[in-house]
Order: sequence, then structure tokens, then C-alpha cells
Amino acid sequence: MFKGHPKGLFVAFFANMGERFGFYTMVSIFVLFMQAKYGLSAAAAGSIYATFLVGVYIFPLLGGFLADRFLGYGRTISLGLVVMFLGYILLALPTMMNTGFVLVVAALTVVALGTGLFKGNLQALVGNLYDDPKYSPLRDRAFTVFYMGINIGAMFAPTASEAVSNWILGRANLFYDARIPALANDFLKDKLADAANFLNIAQAQDPQVTMETLGAFATNYINQLSKSYHFGFGVACLSLILSMLIFWGFRKHYKLADMTERQKAKSEAHKDQVVELSPEQTRERLVALGLVFGVVIFFWMAFHQSAVTMTYFARDYTVPSVGKAANLFFDMVGLLPAFLSVLGLVFLVKKSSGRLGRVLGGAAFVGFGALAYLRYSGYAAVNPFQPQMFQHFNPFFIVVLTPIIIGLFGWLNRKGKEPSSPRKIGIGMLITAVAYTILVIGSLSLASPKALGGLVAPADSQVSVYWLISTYFMLTVAELFLSPIGISFVSRVAPPKYKGTMQGGWFAATAAGNALVGVIAWFWMRVPLWGVWAILVGACLLSAAFMFAVMKRLERVARS
Repeated sequence: MFKGHPKGLFVAFFANMGERFGFYTMVSIFVLFMQAKYGLSAAAAGSIYATFLVGVYIFPLLGGFLADRFLGYGRTISLGLVVMFLGYILLALPTMMNTGFVLVVAALTVVALGTGLFKGNLQALVGNLYDDPKYSPLRDRAFTVFYMGINIGAMFAPTASEAVSNWILGRANLFYDARIPALANDFLKDKLADAANFLNIAQAQDPQVTMETLGAFATNYINQLSKSYHFGFGVACLSLILSMLIFWGFRKHYKLADMTERQKAKSEAHKDQVVELSPEQTRERLVALGLVFGVVIFFWMAFHQSAVTMTYFARDYTVPSVGKAANLFFDMVGLLPAFLSVLGLVFLVKKSSGRLGRVLGGAAFVGFGALAYLRYSGYAAVNPFQPQMFQHFNPFFIVVLTPIIIGLFGWLNRKGKEPSSPRKIGIGMLITAVAYTILVIGSLSLASPKALGGLVAPADSQVSVYWLISTYFMLTVAELFLSPIGISFVSRVAPPKYKGTMQGGWFAATAAGNALVGVIAWFWMRVPLWGVWAILVGACLLSAAFMFAVMKRLERVARS
């Protein structure tokens, strides 16, 4: 999987991994933070999150323009890292309940701007590495490997945010209870009908709480929980420092790819490498990219429900604790060695591993298996977890499935049957529809969010964690067919003069999809629960149908 790639790919891999760890640590708790600290509705929190994501994915257009016309890729990426760092510092500054909203908005704006300067240009830099004919056949696989780096960072993010949250709450002699934020906000606004129920829940945290001190408890709990979220945001600052050190310290490995067409034209040594397309060729490529961008809007609308409606579903409709066996999936400290043990077993029994490979595989199987068992044996009979923990399944599945998907595409390629990049994208849209069909089925017997009044469902109405886990699994398969392949398609088809801008266009399509994330959140309190997921199924099926309708045109451009 890693064989034959230029070293610059791995510099980008690790720099991106650090930045994404910080970003997804923040994203994993953002809507929970906004609802807890400011008492926002599901729709309002989802709308703010969607607006932030629109900024995150629209600013790459600006970043690409600046890189193509003025700064170059490396300097624009570096500027983005610094700007993001400042934004996360602002977001990490703790304030009291119902205060600091303007600071949060300012921080989100700065983070979005910095991300826009960073993301698209890093991808353009990776694409430039594969303009070399020696590496060109590896372009699709390179972006899949690069994409895995994103998800290794994201995989540990929910664990980090939960660990920080539990630490801060524990210092205040409190623990996380998903029911409390909404109840506390309603109580403080004199909107809570059943205060006695809230008192019973509060006394589980502090037996000394009375009806007279319930307001003080509510305020303290929200302040401590908000503080834990602010500290979680601070994790991003640390991870960005790591990304800066990697990107700046190993520049020599990507230096030759860090040139725009304008910079090449001005260089005597490189001006013969400038590629000129006719106006007709340029127009045809831009139209093809526009068609793909139009389709992936609906994928990102569906995919980024993970931090909004799927998090609401995790908090309000899914059991808040699991037994020992299921807890292994929620505990990255146990899950990772279990996975590495299985991977070791694969190398142990695989004939092509060689003698050394089998020895190392056997050692990994036994060693990591022992670590996983020790972790598992320490679990309690009942293990609570926070809602954001579901968000580590997607990046974990990315890491697990990436070698399998690369192997599948390689096997099909050897048989002359590998689907084209546009066809892979269409298949990905169909798989996304299947993913949300799972939640449609799982939600048929559940009360609507409106019927619950925005509160957590009674225990006897909460469903198994495996509905969400299986949905995340299918979404991950869809993502591997679509996202890294789409990025690779853009790097291959984009007119050379507009490489950075067209990577920004890919993210602009993502921004449009994220704007629609808020639309789906708007439906949360307005339609039956199964209807929320059915809207996503229908949108994905329609966009897949459109993709296959224009398939021949896209495949012709990809071959040119």
C-alpha cells in the first residue's frame, strides 16, 4: 500500500493527521457544547454548526486563489496553520454559562479561514507529486493513503474529548449525564414541568442537592461541562503545533512539488514544464468538475449528519451504556490493540508475508491480543459513554477498510475491471443511501423528537448501539468510494493553472452540502424520526441517478 510513493506524501500525511485530530476533537463536541452552554435548540445548534462548516469548506476557494496567483502552496498552507492555531486559542478560552457567544463566533470564523488556507492547497501539493510520470499511476491510491492519515487523526478525537470532559467533571465531583443539560437549561428558564424528576437526577450527582439549591446545581453543572468542552477545544492547539513542526521540518521532501504554474513560468529552470490547454479543453474539464461537484454536495449533506442529527440520535434515542463486549468498540485503548492483534494474525497466516513477516505477525497477534484482553478484563458490567464517542467509528473503519478497498481496486485493476473514478463516486452515493436506510428501519417504532419535547427518550424506548455502528460502517465504505477518489479526480482533471482553485471548488461543493446539514437539522423537530433519514436516502438516490446519467461524459474527460 505504501510502496513506491514519494516521501512528500508522508509529510502531507502526518501534517494533515495532526490538524484533523484537532479539528475533529472540536467537531465531536461542538453541538453538545452549544446546546449545553447556551440552551440552543437542536435546529439552532445544527444551523450554527452548518454555517461554520460552510466557512470551513468555502474558504478553500480563497486559499486556492491566493496560492495559484500570489503565495504558492507551501506558504499558504503555513499561513493557514498559524491562523487556525489562533482560532483554536480563542475557542479554548473558558467563559461562564450564557456568556462569550461573540468570542465563539469570532473563533469559528478564524478557524474556518485558517482551514480554508490549509486544506485545498495541501491536497494540490499532493497532486503535484503525482504529476511526475513515475508516480502518476499511483495517484488514486496515493489519495486513499493520504485520506487514511486524515482519519487516523480523527479516530482518536472523540476519545480525547471524552477524556478531557470526564477529567474536568471529575475534578468538580460530577460525571456526565446526557439528560442534565436540557433539563438544567429548562429549569433555569422556568420551562421545566417536572422539577422533581430533575431533582432525582441531580441527587445522583450530589445527594445534598435540594429543591432550593437545584438552580445552583444546574448552573454549576452547565459551567463545569462547558469548561470541559473548552479544554477539549484546547487539544486542537497542541495538535496544530505538531503539524507545524512536521510540515516545516521536512520541506525538502515536497519542495519540488511546491510550485504553481505561474511560478514555473517565471523560472528558467521550470518554464518548459508549464502545461497549456486550449480554451475548449479547459472548458470541458471545468464542466466535468462542476458536474461532479454538484453530485457530491448531497454526499456531504448526508455524511456530516454525524456531528448533528446522528449525535442527537446517539444522545436521545440510543442506550447510554453498554456491557463488556460492546464496550470494546467504544474504548479506543482496547479496540486498537484488538485490531492490531487481528492484523498480526493475518500476517501470520498469509503465505506472502515471508518468514520475518510471519514472526512479527505472530508476535503482534500474541502481544496486542494480551493487551486487549487485559483492557477488556478491567471493564465493569455496565459501561457508560458520551454521545460523541460514536464519531470515532467512521475514522476507525477508514483505517481498517482502506487497505481492503485499495486491495480490491488493485485486484480489479489486474483483471481490467476496476471502475473509473466517476463510477466509483456513483457507487459511493448508492452505498450512502443504504447506510441511511438502516436508520430508517431502526427508527420506525420510535417517537418523534417533537413528541419527546427535545428531551432524551425514556430508557425503555432507547435502541441498541449497533444501529448507529452499522450505519457508520456503511457510510465509511461509501466515503472510501467517493471522497479520496473525488479528490484524485480533481487533481487529475483540473486545468493546471487552476489546481489550487479547483481543489477549493471541491471544498466549495462540500460547503454547499454542509449548508444543507442545517436543513436536515431543521426537520428534526418537524417530521417523524424515520422521515429525517428517509429524506437523506431519497437525496442520495437522486444524485446517484444523475451521476450515472452523465457517466460517459465524465469518463471521457478523465481519460483525456
